[in-house]
Amino acid sequence: MLYPIDTASRVVLDLSGLWKFTIDEEVNEIDVDQPLPTSESVAVPAAFNDQAVSQKIREHTGFVWYERNFTIARALCDERLVLRFGSATHQAWVYINGKLATEHKGGFTPFEVEINDFLVPGVNRLTVRLSNILDHTTLPVGNYSETKDKNGKIVRNVDENFDFFNYAGLQRPVKIYSTPHNYIDDVVIVPDVDLQKGQANVNVSIKTGGLFDEVRVTIKDEDGNEVAQATGTQTSVMINDIKLWQPLNAYLYTAKIEGIKNNKVEDVYEEAFGVRKIEVKNGKFLINGQSFYFKGFGKHEDTFIRGRGLDEAYNVHDLNLMKDMGANSFRTSHYPYSEEMMRLCDREGIVVIDETPAVGIMAAFNFDVSILEKGGDFNDDTWELMNTSEAHEQVIRELIDRDKNHPSVVMWSIANEAATYSTGSREYFEPLFNLARELDPQNRPLTNVTIMMATPKTDKCDDLYDVIALNRYYGWYVKNGDLETAEEQTRQELLEWQKKYPEKPIMYTEYGADTVAGFHSAYGEPFSEEFQEEYYRMNHKVFDEIPNFVGEQLWNFADFQTKFGIMRVQGNKKGVFTRAREPKMVARYLSERWNGIPHLGYKK
Repeated sequence: MLYPIDTASRVVLDLSGLWKFTIDEEVNEIDVDQPLPTSESVAVPAAFNDQAVSQKIREHTGFVWYERNFTIARALCDERLVLRFGSATHQAWVYINGKLATEHKGGFTPFEVEINDFLVPGVNRLTVRLSNILDHTTLPVGNYSETKDKNGKIVRNVDENFDFFNYAGLQRPVKIYSTPHNYIDDVVIVPDVDLQKGQANVNVSIKTGGLFDEVRVTIKDEDGNEVAQATGTQTSVMINDIKLWQPLNAYLYTAKIEGIKNNKVEDVYEEAFGVRKIEVKNGKFLINGQSFYFKGFGKHEDTFIRGRGLDEAYNVHDLNLMKDMGANSFRTSHYPYSEEMMRLCDREGIVVIDETPAVGIMAAFNFDVSILEKGGDFNDDTWELMNTSEAHEQVIRELIDRDKNHPSVVMWSIANEAATYSTGSREYFEPLFNLARELDPQNRPLTNVTIMMATPKTDKCDDLYDVIALNRYYGWYVKNGDLETAEEQTRQELLEWQKKYPEKPIMYTEYGADTVAGFHSAYGEPFSEEFQEEYYRMNHKVFDEIPNFVGEQLWNFADFQTKFGIMRVQGNKKGVFTRAREPKMVARYLSERWNGIPHLGYKK
């Protein structure tokens, strides 16, 4: 799916701004043939939860409604017109002038629909019904239940099976874009890099709608100079003297695609891409033939008021904070991030592990580490309770389709902390890994981000992973505060992984300790800023001992909002920065460490 851009043949209309809004009390039916009966407003893009000063709205589970009017300029009325949602969390029914135009389930990937047949002259009315319900068929997973109040009205409840707030709504841009009726529908770009010769054979596949006499592909460098040209919907071009896309040193080429009819260019689209080579070999993660060391974070799309809503100023600021610290990467924990963030990472040279929203696929969301002492087959009923395979397959298809051309994306994460230690996990995950390998035109490595109970002895899927990605909390959730024992346990497990898979890279995708900003302790107590720094120093001491250890992405970049609970006071406090992006004491130590480790060529 192509990102909407303005070109010589295309116009993009942004529907960001104020929309009418109401929660659905499910008492009186909403008539989509009439304007939404509310005077309340919300901003789009943003979560609805924190915009209204209302506990009822903030904690609402069920359905909500959005609505706004729009007008199409006469100059565009004869064009093909497409309504596109960057996302709608978590299920959407879209009506134009009271008619159902499309629906989509899944809260973190885009969807679109041609709208010409739904339009009327003048003002048009766009109405969206949204559900924020999560259950055992959705990703993320929620524990859904219903009760009835004293009047017999259904009361819906979702207990999130994950540790972040269930922000919902139209959290990414809603746009209308135009194309000619003969149009470029999709572009797939696969650079085949010869590092020795300094050249790349760039394979370009183009899908069109309508009919062109010819499709022309022109490759331009960053200065706009033409470096190659070819014709056809399945073609390849050779780029000599290539400039590589490197971590923190990005270089982007542009593929200009022109659809030609009767010797006239009818449609044009431009797709930026990077030339780089990704390999997993001999226990190393290689970018352009050099060993790459991941330095960075697990993260969240999470800011005050907007919730998970797109904020490009925060995106720019966050990446600048990372680069200042010497970080070079992050994981899109625990769902696909906005396309705007992915495009920014392409430009800034930030390396991304791109993750599906498959979080919470476990019978109970906890750290029952007793599994560490159990042998043989273990069954906690996860794979009997969960019915997420259809949603999981859908999101793998949609994520790879959306992000296939991004040079910043170097690896796909199929799930976060699923019960891969439980009987039935192999049967669930093997088809999903096969599907991802089949779909990705660039054949990127795959991983599963594993929970503590998934050890070298208990994980039933680890041979499927190209990279061993571990979420580990020795010294926090296990042996809290006892860093001496935590060091021994960290070392022991990493050595076990090294021995079991000497050919596979190993990295930490989560490790951290809740830290209250401003809390200091002469005794290094847990939750103090001193303890957070000692915790990271302990882990890094062990990381540096393991030959195949290729990266440290700590948890978390910044404090973030979660559901309420006795373990969470105003959310998760494992951030290196506060939610307002103010640094905690540990940021200085991490900056010294990471700026001293080269992005490429470390641990050769």
